[in-house]
Amino acid sequence: MSFVLCSNCFSDQGLRLDAERIGDADDSKCQNCGQASGRKLTKERVEALAHRFFVWGTLHKCDYGAAPIVQFNEHQKTSISTAARFKKDIELISNTLGVGFFCYGPRLWMVGEVEPLKALQEGHSRAAIIQRIINEYPLVELDESRLFYRIRKAPKVPTEEAEYDTPPTEFLGTGRLDSTDLPVMYGSQDLEVCVHECRVTAEDEIYVASLAPTRTLKLLDLSYVLPEEHVTEFDSLDMAVHMLFLAGKHSYPISREIAKAAHVAGYDGLIYSSYFSLLRTGSMPFEAAYGISYRRFPQMREYEQAKSIPNFALFGRPIAGQKVTVRCINKLVLSHVNYGFHFGPVGV
Repeated sequence: MSFVLCSNCFSDQGLRLDAERIGDADDSKCQNCGQASGRKLTKERVEALAHRFFVWGTLHKCDYGAAPIVQFNEHQKTSISTAARFKKDIELISNTLGVGFFCYGPRLWMVGEVEPLKALQEGHSRAAIIQRIINEYPLVELDESRLFYRIRKAPKVPTEEAEYDTPPTEFLGTGRLDSTDLPVMYGSQDLEVCVHECRVTAEDEIYVASLAPTRTLKLLDLSYVLPEEHVTEFDSLDMAVHMLFLAGKHSYPISREIAKAAHVAGYDGLIYSSYFSLLRTGSMPFEAAYGISYRRFPQMREYEQAKSIPNFALFGRPIAGQKVTVRCINKLVLSHVNYGFHFGPVGV
């Protein structure tokens, strides 16, 4: 294995720490700085470090979508203005990889210029796009074997099964899909996502119900990476729904109307991508190659699908309505929390 740099080569502490995480433990002397104690980097690892720090690390989020402020490639010279402390590190990476760093002008789909998404934001055109969503996304049948979880913080009577049903009416209308005229029970097969979405703390008394359908339920799967032919990101329904469920609370009125339409269409609920999917999978959002979304490449569909953690949203009060049964109730004890993170530059 040919090492070209090590973590000790960098002046910026964030770059050093990121390099330590992805570098190899090797006691040979670095060919650049001559030190043996640093974690060693191949050229491929240096490229990964540069992307992690300067591209992902400058990701700018918009109301819908996101795009990096900085990119690099072998076709351009370095043209970004940076704080003085980054200059040596950028020059080192540039010389090692033969690349230049520059301010990135993203394709506009990355920042929400997606026609179906724009139509969803307009009252007069929303219904037509919602109908397309109902028609084009697949039905998934959730049978009695599909166990999932629902968490409660400090329920009044933890052993009472009704505590794990949809919340009372006075608490409705604050979530992504529920409204006062359409109660929704939220659950997931990923217990860690349940814990995170409930915003639990070390002081909370936490309980988890293991739930299962009593009969086959029909769910509209909005977490699905929708295959589309001869469609760019600008006209993509798949991209519109993907961005919608990665957006914050300003998107809730739209997603609630989708839920109501699915209910009217006879579905028992929805499958949708958790807002925390990317944190759970450690994935970068809206990845692209030469400005084209990975979601547009058939060979990347499985990769993109794996970024999504599907949640369940079941309409009504499924426990009271005997659509869902409580298989088990447990107290949940938080014993360990681990944060994954990396760094980015400031002042570019």
